[in-house]
Amino acid sequence: MKRHLDLHHVASLAARDLIELVNLDDFDRVREQIEHVRGCTRPVQLVGATATLDGTTHDVLRAYTTADEPTGRLLTACGNRRSSRCPSCSRLYAGDTYQLIKAGLTGGKTVPESVRTHPRVFATLTPPSFGHVHGNRTTKAGKNLGCRCGLRHADDDPTLGSPLDAETYDYAGAVLWNAHAGELWGRFTTYLRRHVARALGTTPTALNKRLRLSYAKVAEYQRRGLVHFHAVIRFDGPEGSNDAPPARATAEVMADAIRQAAQDVTLTVTSSHTGPKVLGWGEQIDVREISAATADSPLTDEMVAGYVAKYATKGAEGTGTVDRPLHCYRCAGSGVTTNAKGASRPCGRCQGNGLTEPLDSLNVSPHVRRMITTCWDLGQLEEFAHLRLWKWAHMLGFRGHFSTKSRRYSTTLGALREVRRTWAVTRRGVPEEESGTTLVVSDWRYLASGYSPGEELLAAAVRHDRDLVARLRHEGGDHE
Repeated sequence: MKRHLDLHHVASLAARDLIELVNLDDFDRVREQIEHVRGCTRPVQLVGATATLDGTTHDVLRAYTTADEPTGRLLTACGNRRSSRCPSCSRLYAGDTYQLIKAGLTGGKTVPESVRTHPRVFATLTPPSFGHVHGNRTTKAGKNLGCRCGLRHADDDPTLGSPLDAETYDYAGAVLWNAHAGELWGRFTTYLRRHVARALGTTPTALNKRLRLSYAKVAEYQRRGLVHFHAVIRFDGPEGSNDAPPARATAEVMADAIRQAAQDVTLTVTSSHTGPKVLGWGEQIDVREISAATADSPLTDEMVAGYVAKYATKGAEGTGTVDRPLHCYRCAGSGVTTNAKGASRPCGRCQGNGLTEPLDSLNVSPHVRRMITTCWDLGQLEEFAHLRLWKWAHMLGFRGHFSTKSRRYSTTLGALREVRRTWAVTRRGVPEEESGTTLVVSDWRYLASGYSPGEELLAAAVRHDRDLVARLRHEGGDHE
């Protein structure tokens, strides 16, 4: 129940709203909702109701309605994996990814501990060169040779990753490589199986009856705006993680097959505007065996899991690009809408240019702006319509998933979330489902996104407390 308060003397709208919330009869419930979404930056507000009915008698077993909430709505976390959008939800996503990767290396989450004995490697596949860029070269011994421009750049130098000569840099090739990176990975896994089969003296078809390749990968942006992939690749028996691979299937066999497969993969994109582009992997292919967790191990299970989880929450914004789509949603970037009679007309929201904001006004580097502009220009061509580059211009053309895994690698993110949901329900003391058949009837509607000003103050406090706990856990070597 809301009490009448005279708060005209309070100048701050946020403070005024917070005082009103604190004076609600059920303020603890307001705070509980914000804590439940972990201070999510932009939660989804829902209104509606749900009821669990007995499947036979239709008697109401449990019921919930947002009308009983002190604010009249329910907050749910946005679930965005990107740290630039929601640090709270991205931290949860990183924790789930860590558990997923680690389970495939050490066991747990339905994966047997015997998986530790399976050959595992950590492979990095990089894109080729599309022109020289600013960057410090080093020798094998780690000596800094400086850049081709004659300077030794600091780590935070904004010119790092930008072309030495923008006029000769192959921007079309770079954008098209990003757009086809997922397909290149798919071809790589096919070639990898072929090379493994050849090394074991069998055929790819026969190999499926003796061995399975399991993997989990994550995409990371380089400073030049191109993605590269980090992958955990494991040999299993034909039944997956609970089945040992043949003795001849060693980490050395896998490493050799990875290098050969990466060299063999090519994809030709033909266009009258850009000319033929032969896309493939770059020469820098790194493959290292993953060892068990010991003090002198160069690359351990925990190190790999933490590394992959870290980059699973990052997007293209690390290159200096924007973290929001640039196309107009009303016209889907076409600049044209249709009226009730089917007649075409310029989109009123974007004034017919298909953009939410002019590309020239973006607060990005010249190199990133050129990548975005190339995406937009190629996206208007019929030849590249299927790539929908206009939609992915803010991602510099990359349109794939940032993290993926093969079916038998380990558990799934969905399974981890279900375990967490069940634990949360049990912790709150909600009774378990009754035996027998039940029927759930729900009616939910989207109301808005975000907090009220006072709720934002509470959410900031929740985020601060969780950040502090996360730092303490990190210093103690634990993972959320």
